[in-house]
Amino acid sequence: MRLAFVTATPLSVRGGSGTFVGLSVLARALERQGHAVHWVAPPAASRLPFTLARFQFAVQARAWLAALRPQPDVVVGVDMDGVLCAPPPGAPYVVSVKGIIAEELKFERGAVRLSLWLQSLAERVNVHRGERVLSTSRYALERLRIDYGVPPQRLRLVPEPIDLAAWQAALQAAPAPAPSPPGRLRLLCVAHLYPRKSLGTLIDALARLGPTVQARVVGIGPCLERWQRQAQARGVAEQVRFLGHVSFRQLAAEYRGCDVFCLPSRQEGFGIVFLEAMAVGKPVVACAAAAVPEVVPDGRAGLLARPGDSAALAAALARLRDDPALRERLGAGGREQVQRYRAELVAQRFLEALAGLGAW
Repeated sequence: MRLAFVTATPLSVRGGSGTFVGLSVLARALERQGHAVHWVAPPAASRLPFTLARFQFAVQARAWLAALRPQPDVVVGVDMDGVLCAPPPGAPYVVSVKGIIAEELKFERGAVRLSLWLQSLAERVNVHRGERVLSTSRYALERLRIDYGVPPQRLRLVPEPIDLAAWQAALQAAPAPAPSPPGRLRLLCVAHLYPRKSLGTLIDALARLGPTVQARVVGIGPCLERWQRQAQARGVAEQVRFLGHVSFRQLAAEYRGCDVFCLPSRQEGFGIVFLEAMAVGKPVVACAAAAVPEVVPDGRAGLLARPGDSAALAAALARLRDDPALRERLGAGGREQVQRYRAELVAQRFLEALAGLGAW
């Protein structure tokens, strides 16, 4: 089968964040199964503001898709990005929604919220064009039904995948860390720094815990300076280090070197970073919000706190700081949990979601 993925997401981790990671891992798994994957994506980063660049891409993508040779058997438009594309005759059009823009915009203000609202209008049109609409969690499917009115019979659940072999190879190459002293905790957070990631809650939790918990934050984004200022104001600038974007090799070393992974997001359609942490056998501390409880079973692979509650988040981190055996048990539970998201299994679910379309 020849598949074309239409996405305005830059084809790099730095520019495309979790969306690129999920798409690229799925594409490689499909190729290993003998399918051909073609990308209709921006050839280079645009200098336009993101919303204008995304709508410009939507216009250009129509011609780029038509120019593909051979023509694809299935066209997959990601989020809003295939809204103007015309699939070849007989080729089904499927929409894969990674992040529901109508949900994400609720955490923004001003011009950013307005731009996301405009994108959500295009995404609404796009999902109604799709013969099937795929998304990554039961939470996301329900939001598609509520926010965009997608009929349930057209919805399919296809979670995000993880390439466990690649992670194992990277971890084996990373240096082994020295154990944390008793009563101390090394924490890692990996995120694109948007408001909905709620790192302010983590910074307030660190202020409650004092220097016994040290945090390292990997990622870039519009809230970086705001959260750096908050860390300074709360007196925890020495406890939290913002690392910016790092290479895959360094990222693997950061995961291996931490005791606990923590991301207190208030909104996640899935959360690939939770899979990464579980693949390394690290317990997760997160919030019981959106799709997170589906990915991180509370008490089995991690501990979930109330969203936005820094005291509850601090209490969960303190439990893991003071109980190495609990860390070990939750880490083992995460290793078991992540197996269901192996790339080859998710690729098979993706293909099953296309059953009954076109020639399939």
